[in-house]
Amino acid sequence: MLYGVSMGLMYRAALGLDPWDVFHQGLARHLGLSIGTVVVVTGAIVLLFWIPLRQRPGVGTVGNVLVLGVAMDGTLALLPAQHALAVRIPLLVGGIVLNGLATGLYIGARFGPGPRDGLMTGLHRRVGGSLRLIRTGIELAVLVAGVLLGGQAGVGTVGYALAIGPLAQFFLRWCTVPNTGARNE
Repeated sequence: MLYGVSMGLMYRAALGLDPWDVFHQGLARHLGLSIGTVVVVTGAIVLLFWIPLRQRPGVGTVGNVLVLGVAMDGTLALLPAQHALAVRIPLLVGGIVLNGLATGLYIGARFGPGPRDGLMTGLHRRVGGSLRLIRTGIELAVLVAGVLLGGQAGVGTVGYALAIGPLAQFFLRWCTVPNTGARNE
């Protein structure tokens, strides 16, 4: 839920979205669907790419697909569009920090990666190479596709790109459930 709320906050800041949401926004504009619906459908489609990668979803994976878009649309329904930069900047910063916390919580819970993260780890396991390079390639591909579809990239996109790694690492320290030999990580 927190991840979807963070996505809604960044959307309402209207200062640039994370790469996947630039893609989701661009698709939503062309399909006439809410951005949350596009998030859900995209998550389900990305799961199909897991099949040849032999990735196995967990309960967290399925929850990610079903909850993120609903939480984002719910946040957008409750939080009206903002025009004052003095409101939009804190929305962006709060959204990015909340996204880092949500990342730490969902990865740290060890219930399975989200579809997009599983795509990255599956590609890494299947083709080898640098995890950072694979992640960067995926993020750049969806960002470019999203911009070409009319999604909004901006200072928030750059801020997210620079902050999410350190924030996720910080929150993972506090949110990771110790590995007790459970099968599904």
